[in-house]
Amino acid sequence: MWRNIRIGIFWSLSLCWLVIFTWVFSYAFMNPNSTRYMRLEADRLGGVEQTWREIDQISAHMLRAVVAAEDANFCLHHGIDFAAVRLALADGSGRGASTISQQVVKNVFLWHGRSWVRKALEAALTGLVEIIWSKQRILEVYLNVAEFDEGVFGVGAAAQSYFGVSAQELTLTQAAQLAAILPSPKTRSTGQMTRRTRQIVQGAETILVDGRSACFDIEPAASMGQK
Repeated sequence: MWRNIRIGIFWSLSLCWLVIFTWVFSYAFMNPNSTRYMRLEADRLGGVEQTWREIDQISAHMLRAVVAAEDANFCLHHGIDFAAVRLALADGSGRGASTISQQVVKNVFLWHGRSWVRKALEAALTGLVEIIWSKQRILEVYLNVAEFDEGVFGVGAAAQSYFGVSAQELTLTQAAQLAAILPSPKTRSTGQMTRRTRQIVQGAETILVDGRSACFDIEPAASMGQK
């Protein structure tokens, strides 16, 4: 009996991981145009704004700005930035410890919350995403599902909503202003935004110079003069 139970558990877990692997693998090529949170917000608000943009349709400024703001070592880690985790634990907070890869996993595959079950699933799936997806793909998906305002998801809709331009036309300052909104657009104050924007502009220029944007930069030295 116990042998049959163990075999049943083994095959159940194997099937579960096969489904998860197929799901993650499919999104390496297919666009997840909607997430659980987006659907909840659409039900609450009566609809949301989102316009999917491929990575080559997004300003290089925006790519660097969001990495500088959210995960400066994005190109150096494999999904979890252990140095950032240690710093967050040392100052007694969890702020700054979640990488872009982890945020993609949370937004696309899981749910919002702070339970240990979700964090464990997030860690496992983050490793799988990093193995299957390219860094460019991770960043592309993040910028298309991130919330920039109430009912505004993705940099395509955000660029139009805030500045009346396409995602590809964003200047460095505009990109930094959008990146400053993340990851909690509903809790940012005007004072915080102004200071954070200046920091992100400097950070975006820094990661270009020191090479920390190399894994995703589609225009390595493009248009840095336009502010």
